[in-house]
Amino acid sequence: MTLDDFPAVATLLREDEEHLYGRPSYIGEGEVHEWTSTTDLAAGSWLFEDDVGVGAVGWAWTEHDRATAIGAVHPRHKRTGLGAQLLDLSERFGRASGHPRMHQYALGSDNAAAALLTSRGYRDVRHFYDMAIELEAPPEVPDVPIETLREGDARAFHAALDEAFLDHWEHHSVSFDEWWGRRAGAPGHDLTLWFLIRDGDEIAAVARNEAHRNGGGYVGHVGVRRPWRGRGYAKALLLHTFREFWNRGVRRVTLGVDAESPTGATHLYERVGMHVEAENVVFEKALTS
Repeated sequence: MTLDDFPAVATLLREDEEHLYGRPSYIGEGEVHEWTSTTDLAAGSWLFEDDVGVGAVGWAWTEHDRATAIGAVHPRHKRTGLGAQLLDLSERFGRASGHPRMHQYALGSDNAAAALLTSRGYRDVRHFYDMAIELEAPPEVPDVPIETLREGDARAFHAALDEAFLDHWEHHSVSFDEWWGRRAGAPGHDLTLWFLIRDGDEIAAVARNEAHRNGGGYVGHVGVRRPWRGRGYAKALLLHTFREFWNRGVRRVTLGVDAESPTGATHLYERVGMHVEAENVVFEKALTS
């Protein structure tokens, strides 16, 4: 797979989701760019084509103590063995990386993928939700002083976000330079959509949003440092985000959330009017020689 393939890959992923969920999907070239941003495309991606177009795609990357992969097969090629070939290629990549375990992502409705992974020794370890809201009016925002990020506060913003997610599943801290370099170069990077709440000289809570993803605005992260939890800061940041998107003419807003978030984030998102659109499942396997 190369950058030139991203539009066709986005089409495949949309059609796969529509096949599984029976509804339109909003995946575009920007989403593919984001999802493959840590992948060495020459060494860790695979593309199968036929006379019609892209029939299957997969990519893999390494992080911390694991390799991770995603694969998708176009509906016209289901049950032809392409899924198994993608799995073989990604596992070969994982073993070559020397990492002790591997994660594979699958859509929650893809029973065939789940059966394949289970048959190969994977176990279901975590679920994530894609949630969305279609705004019908600008929301009322609690009377909390919310600021737009200034670049001079970027390091403190990163530190607050990292601390807020320390107790989340599979969290691994990354340096500011790595984090900023990845975010600053990503499509939709717009500091006017990054918000924070201070308590004196401390940044207590943050929200990082993106202008164009999944057919609208995207909430990349909302995080509240532990000493400031329970004060309604996450809700205030979300509603402020919704209102800002509304003011920009954006009516659809999405986010992803760990279904077992230790902060009960899913319930908060439901309380502000969001609903689950899709589910993603992480499967894990120990890699052996």
